[in-house]
Amino acid sequence: MTDYHKVHPAGESSSSLEQPAMATTVKRPEKKSSEAPLLPAGSAQSSSPSSPPPAEKPLPAPPGTYVIQVPKDQIFSYPPPENASNFQKLSSRKPRRSCCRLCVCYTVFVLFLVIVAAAISAGVLYLVYRPKAPKYAVLDVAIRGLNSTSTSAMSPEFDVSIRAENPNKKIGIYYLSGSEIQVSHGDVGLSNGALPVFYQPSKNVTVFQTALKGSDVVLSDDVRLAMANELRKGNVPFRLNIKAPVKIKVGSVKTWKITVKVKCDVAVDALNQQSKIVSKDCDYSVKLW
Repeated sequence: MTDYHKVHPAGESSSSLEQPAMATTVKRPEKKSSEAPLLPAGSAQSSSPSSPPPAEKPLPAPPGTYVIQVPKDQIFSYPPPENASNFQKLSSRKPRRSCCRLCVCYTVFVLFLVIVAAAISAGVLYLVYRPKAPKYAVLDVAIRGLNSTSTSAMSPEFDVSIRAENPNKKIGIYYLSGSEIQVSHGDVGLSNGALPVFYQPSKNVTVFQTALKGSDVVLSDDVRLAMANELRKGNVPFRLNIKAPVKIKVGSVKTWKITVKVKCDVAVDALNQQSKIVSKDCDYSVKLW
């Protein structure tokens, strides 16, 4: 059944209703069986039916713990049960500061300060005292018991006079016990001895004699032949090696034990007590530790 009702135009006054007018009828449309699909709230219907709906942004996963299920046939190994307890123990430990790192840093810093202080002290001492190297020389050599033609065992003896000079103005040298002196010809050791124990003050020259003795020395044919040729030329070379422990006195302070090594090449014209030195050259080195 169709309903009809009267519609008055908007804006007309109430007085116009009393006047006769043509009635206007509006027919209500019937409901269709197929309705338009509902759209989500807040979205507008697109004018083009073929355009796809806008893609929605994926929501971020909420924080938390997730359980992932894996088929049993895809699990190749199972962690041992004690791993869980070990993980709990390790994760429950509180972070602590590394004491070793602090100790290492502190030690390095202290060593750095000590090295800097030692370098500064050494520089000041050098500027104040101006240390100079001692000088050594062989003055005389007297030989007994050495025969270049003998094939039997010998006991050669060398009486050596050595000159030691200390050119420093404010530095003294203590020559300690335990020194060694050796005389050799080539690779053959002939005699051994030691330096006397004494103190050499500053700006001092000391000449001391030391007796070097050997025993059961046998010269090979090559050594005897070479020594005989050198005797004919009047130039028989020997090597004198000195190893002396000393202490340096700087003012009222003594240093630790220092080893002085002296190497002298000496050549004589004969193998007797009246032999004379024809050439000599000495060099030295210092071992501080």
